Amino acid sequence: MTTPLIRRFARLFAPLFALLLIACGPAAAAERVERWGMHEIVLKGKDAGNPFIDLELTATFKRGAERYQPEGFYDGNGTYRVRFMPPSAGEWTWTTHSNHPDLDGKSGSLTVVEGTNKGPVRVANVHHFAHADGTPFRPFGTTIYEWAFQSEAKKRETLATLQKAPFNKARMLAVPPWKPRYIDGPDKLTQFPFVGTSRDDFDFSRFNPAYFHSLERDVKRLSDLGIQVDLILFRPYDKGQWGFDTTSDAVNQRFVRYMVARFAAFQNIWWSLANENSYIRHLTDEDFDRYFQIVQRYDPYGHLRSIHNADRIYDYNKPWVTHVSLQYYNAVKVFGVSPMLRDMYRKPIVHDEINYEGNSPSRWGQLSGEELTRRFWVALVGGAYATHGEVLENGWISGGGHLAGTSPERIGFLRKIVEAGPKGGLAPIDQLFVMNAAGQAGEYYLYYFSDDKPTAFPFVLPVKELRKGMKFKADIIDTWNMTVTPVPETFEIGEPPRYRVADVKNRVIALPGKPYMALRIQRVGDMPKSAPKQAPGAIVEEEL
Repeated sequence: MTTPLIRRFARLFAPLFALLLIACGPAAAAERVERWGMHEIVLKGKDAGNPFIDLELTATFKRGAERYQPEGFYDGNGTYRVRFMPPSAGEWTWTTHSNHPDLDGKSGSLTVVEGTNKGPVRVANVHHFAHADGTPFRPFGTTIYEWAFQSEAKKRETLATLQKAPFNKARMLAVPPWKPRYIDGPDKLTQFPFVGTSRDDFDFSRFNPAYFHSLERDVKRLSDLGIQVDLILFRPYDKGQWGFDTTSDAVNQRFVRYMVARFAAFQNIWWSLANENSYIRHLTDEDFDRYFQIVQRYDPYGHLRSIHNADRIYDYNKPWVTHVSLQYYNAVKVFGVSPMLRDMYRKPIVHDEINYEGNSPSRWGQLSGEELTRRFWVALVGGAYATHGEVLENGWISGGGHLAGTSPERIGFLRKIVEAGPKGGLAPIDQLFVMNAAGQAGEYYLYYFSDDKPTAFPFVLPVKELRKGMKFKADIIDTWNMTVTPVPETFEIGEPPRYRVADVKNRVIALPGKPYMALRIQRVGDMPKSAPKQAPGAIVEEEL
């Protein structure tokens, strides 16, 4: 039985007992973070000298035989950070190393648990992409170069648009271009990558942490929408004003390392070393070789790396380049170029600028929605990928906002078709003779007829991987009106000859005689057990 004295004692000391439990409980437990999430070590120390130049700071993260050593960075106000993206679940320990006594020899641990993250995107199946967990990733990108430098209201409008749009990758600049509206008026910039506010007082030896806090927030917000960020490190477009595109090699190297230290632990980062690299006249390909290698060395997680060309195409065969990021408009105007590029580079091909839908006075921003959508289809049936852009009254590529064009909805329709196709991605079927078809030989065929207006398609397939008795169903796709019409018949092929094989009844699929049509053919039923000789009349052969 509880006495009044005992009850009074309990009331007096209950808060003290609670504090003791808190001190002995959660504080003693390792921090928990999701796999491919971000763990951050935050340290305080003196900022004497110039920590952007003088600092050496890393942390070694260990779990069994796994070992990662990301660089840290100075974040202003005596705060130093090291960020880690754990690639596996379990118990990890860490220890810091620094030439700064306040930061050296610190240690701790973290518990990594499975979550919903898919991990960073990497090259898969030579010409395609997948997340680290194996989930295929098909880049359907868009271009919002300057959205990170807009007002918060404009940023929120952009995010709301992207939430409903079909795009899963966004190309954006890490450093603003010079424009008069960023100097005066409501769009005036108050933060820059370097300390200072104009070319007269920029201190290129010191980064401005407040600027990067904002950029990180934007990258995170895109990540929350499931959007990969193709983050562009260098660009021209300064017009001799700020000097951001004429910085020295020493400044550039520090900038690359600082960007990697801050952003490599974001799972949705792709590194684009430059936009229109050859327009940065004082930098050579050898300079970009060096910057590529810095990214490769200091990014522990191997995020994707490429560079966007102007009038001189960088050598994408170099080992530090993971994929081709191409600006070459003619490559998507006609069939056959993307398959050739695949054979040349043996890497994924992303046509990151194919001109833009718009009404711009500039010739690169005058495409109709029909033409931009057509170029997407030409890229995809070539086994490559493409990136959208829009230059209408709202100026999407420069600052985001809302989409006013007619192509995004059709690009979203294409994305659904592609993602419902072969898991390994689309590949050219017979690229030397049948340039408008991709898929998986023997299983899946996607024909695109561009602006041709065929009225019929004889059911004839390239012979690769085919066997007598295979059966197929077909769908007629109107890529502009976004309709899929099943063909009622089931087709069956005969004995495969040397090049092409037809339906055993030589049937023909009627097409509507309109532009922008496609045909999807998929194998159905069980695989035939044997392949006897072909019945007469079912063979269609080439001459040689």
